[in-house]
Amino acid sequence: MPVGQNSYYRCPVIVRQMPVNQKNTVLSVPEGRGREGHEMPEEVAAALIVCGGVRAMEERLPDEEQLARLCAFHRACADPVRLKILFMLFPQPLCVCVIKEVLGIADSKLSYHLNVLKKAGLIEGEPCANWIIYSLTETGRTCAGCRLVAR
Repeated sequence: MPVGQNSYYRCPVIVRQMPVNQKNTVLSVPEGRGREGHEMPEEVAAALIVCGGVRAMEERLPDEEQLARLCAFHRACADPVRLKILFMLFPQPLCVCVIKEVLGIADSKLSYHLNVLKKAGLIEGEPCANWIIYSLTETGRTCAGCRLVAR
């Protein structure tokens, strides 16, 4: 039985003899691990069995709360203005007046973008006299884009 490594899933792939049709796709996944009647390539079926089957894959999915946080994070990082704010805050905390000066946008737009970043948990604001000083949270510091800038 040949053994390989599926680099995408990091699961060892054990190629087994399985019933195939004329297109060389598996007719069903043996051992009750897949859904009957679904065709799939033999390599995929073998990797699926080794990784625990469809049910195990379903159990590894994040819950709804985790998905909502991930969506908020990605939404926050999907705008060039917000990415610029994250990059600006990486080396040091800044007040709104500096961020506004660098970006050259209206107060209302800046307020909107800062609010999106705060709701996503990427930045936090600390009142200091008449100003609010913004800095990255730990989550904001670990974002991949910010680490690239630090290099």
